[in-house]
Amino acid sequence: MVISYGALAGLIAAVAFLILVLFTIPMLVHTSKVIKETDKTVQTANESVQKISKDLNGLMGQTGDLLDKTNTLLADVNGKMKTLDPVVKAAADLGESVSDVNTSSRKMAKRFSSAHIRHAGIISSMLASASSLARRKRRKGED
Repeated sequence: MVISYGALAGLIAAVAFLILVLFTIPMLVHTSKVIKETDKTVQTANESVQKISKDLNGLMGQTGDLLDKTNTLLADVNGKMKTLDPVVKAAADLGESVSDVNTSSRKMAKRFSSAHIRHAGIISSMLASASSLARRKRRKGED
């Protein structure tokens, strides 16, 4: 049996194709396993994203409620601050008035003490004069 060159080339091509297919099959099986694992991972990631999204929606709702309550509380505090502003101003004015009274009291006490010292000297000299005059009169027998 004689094989022609064309048939020999076809036989070589067929054997090469068979070898190519035999090496490709394990690679395709491995690629199929990797794709299945990737599919499982993507599915798990999607479930996690859905759960996180659901939790985030609940958290956003609670945050909105909290912000509403905070705004209400802040409005209440601002209203009460407006009510307290006159009281604080009155207390500040009262403190200033008390300070003015203290300053005036100190000035008056200072004037009184310096006037008292001057008058005390005058009064004591008058008393001394009256005392010596009374002694003279007693000595002379006029009393």
